[in-house]
This record gives sequence, structure tokens and C-alpha cells, in this order.
Amino acid sequence: MKLSTLAEDLRQNDIRAVTARINAVNGINLGQGICDMPAPDAIKEGAKAAIDNDQSIYAPFGGVEPLKRHIVDKVRSFNGIPVDGPDNILITAGSTGAFVTAVFALLDPGDEVIQFEPWYGYHGGILKLRDVSQKTVPMSAPSWEVDFDRLESAITPKTRAIVITTPNNPCGKVWSREELEQLAAILERHDLYAITDEVYEYMTYDGRPHISLASLESAAHRTITLSSFSKTFNMTGWRLGYATGPEWIIEKMGLLSDLFYICAPSPLQYGLADGFATDRAYYETMLRDYDRKRTRMCEALETAGFTVPWPEGAYYVFASFEPLRDRPGFSNDKQACETLIEEVGVGSVPGRSFYTDPDDGQYLLRFCFAKKEHELEEACRRIEGL
Repeated sequence: MKLSTLAEDLRQNDIRAVTARINAVNGINLGQGICDMPAPDAIKEGAKAAIDNDQSIYAPFGGVEPLKRHIVDKVRSFNGIPVDGPDNILITAGSTGAFVTAVFALLDPGDEVIQFEPWYGYHGGILKLRDVSQKTVPMSAPSWEVDFDRLESAITPKTRAIVITTPNNPCGKVWSREELEQLAAILERHDLYAITDEVYEYMTYDGRPHISLASLESAAHRTITLSSFSKTFNMTGWRLGYATGPEWIIEKMGLLSDLFYICAPSPLQYGLADGFATDRAYYETMLRDYDRKRTRMCEALETAGFTVPWPEGAYYVFASFEPLRDRPGFSNDKQACETLIEEVGVGSVPGRSFYTDPDDGQYLLRFCFAKKEHELEEACRRIEGL
């Protein structure tokens, strides 16, 4: 019997494939952004209490009110986005659930979307499922600059939206205010939507601020901002994220979310609401910890001979092993990934996972440093011994 064309074409992505491979050798996984530190005790206790109190029935498809009110306050104060209230917020099954509903709410099959490379593969996969044409505009290493003339030349009458990830996964680029203002002018000039993925918003280094595109007055009414609790609170498996945007778009996204998921997990929403971190010290401590781990990871890779553009944000290092390409096992990204697994038991993600043309990522590997201290230290020690 035959499967749908859509299903026939699906293949496991490289990130999950690397996780399976490294688990098979009991190695250290610096590939998938699992973020395996413990979630805050207050959130765990809140979830336990919600379960004990039988807060287990369907939540409203838009999310539970206590959590939405926390997000309204956070979006106004941290992101500077001028939301009116809870109707501008949608709680989703992770930020991926938010992206899915945004894509189906804003785009029709045959529409065009522009992304910046290197890009997050799940975005591309979901757009493909919607039968949306994708164009890419490369960002130039090591500072990952955007060529706005090239961006504008990529726009056609079929273009409906631009997808931005800041801080970027995989390269760690943090968009500056000046860049976002240039982008906002292009969006306005061509009457386009923007979907911004900002899940690493609290992880920006060297004094760089995180700036949301929707905080710019000219862009607020055409931007859907996506975020997640997964990375901020070390709870990737809880699958809780959210979208912020104009009420008339959020309403339709909520109806789509109801069709796809019914709702995000009810007791976990209540638990998160009870333990939501409002103390600035939590975020400052988290950033210091990640900054220290970033330094350790980058220095280890440099010791091993990699060329390392230090990330401006997020918790990945997108490093080039081109200086090692003449060594056995380092002729391309797939082979280098396998070499690290076999020789030192460390998992990474091949660079081709983040590009349309695999050749653009042939000498790149992505490493995740969101690991427990002792595991990251051991992984770095192994990498330095290559």
C-alpha cells in the first residue's frame, strides 16, 4: 500500500540522527539542544501541585489565564512589545507548535518565504509541509552580516513573509537594532509579515541586548514573535511555548492550535505559572553560567584546531574544521561528525543541516554547550585531545 507523497519524502533530520548515534556508543551529546540541566524547583513544585489538585482537564486552547498574564508582563517589560493583554498571547505545544500555527494562519501553498542561512531546519521542514517556496539569503561568517540589498532583490510578488531567528540557531548571531530597523523598512515597503523565533532571548553575550522586531512601532502590527520556556527554564520535554502578535492573527492561530493539538499540557501550564521566574537574578545567573560554558567550549575547539566565530547569543558554537580537512576523517562535515563520535565519543551536528546547499556547510559542525558542568568539561577535554 502507498503512503502520501508528503510522508514518503520525510526523513529523520541530522540532529536526531546524531542523538541516536551518540547514545548508541554512550558518548556525550553536544549535538541536539537538549538542555539537560534541572528545571527550577519552583516550576517542578508548581506542576506537582497542579497534578495533585487535578488541574488535568483540557485548558482553553489559547492557554491558561495565570500563565498568559505572566507572559503579558514579561513581553511588555523585557521585549518592549506593546501588547494590549492576554488576547495577544497564545500558549502552544512548544515554540514549534507556535511556528506551525503561524505558518498555517499566514501562508497558502505556493507562497514564498525568505529565510537567512544558516537556518533552523525545523522551520524549513514545516514550510515544506505547507508547500511554501523557500528562498534563502546567506549571512556572512564570521560576523554573520546580512546583505540587505540581496534580501530585497530576493523579494517577488509571491513573497509573503520573512523568518528571522535571533539569537540564531546555529550560529549565534544577535540582530542589532540597526539591522532590525532596516528589516522593518523592507517589510513595510513590500507589505510582508515577519515571524521571529526568539527562544534564546535571554542568552546574549558581551553586553549585547536582545531586541524584538515587534518592539519597533513600524513592525509590531505585522510581526508574530515566538518564544519558549524550554531553553530558559531547562524544560525542553515539557513542550510549552508561546506566540505574541496582533489579536486578529493570534485568534486564528489559536483555532488552528485547537485543531492540531487541542491545548498545551494543562498541569504543566499551571505549574509554570506558579513558578514563573520574575526575579532578575535568575536570568543573570543563567547568563553568567552560559557565558562561562561558551568560553570553555570555544577555547577547547580552538585548541583542537577549529576556526571558531564566538557566538553572540544562544548556546551553540558553529565552528569550522577546514584547517583540519587534510587529516584523515575530516574531509567533510558528515565524516567529521562521525570521526568525533568514533574517536572521542562526542556528538555534534553536520553543517549541511543548516543550509539548502550541503556544500555551504561542508566544513562546519554545530556544538551545544547547554550541558551539566562535568559533562561539558569532559567533552571539551576529549575534543582538545583530538
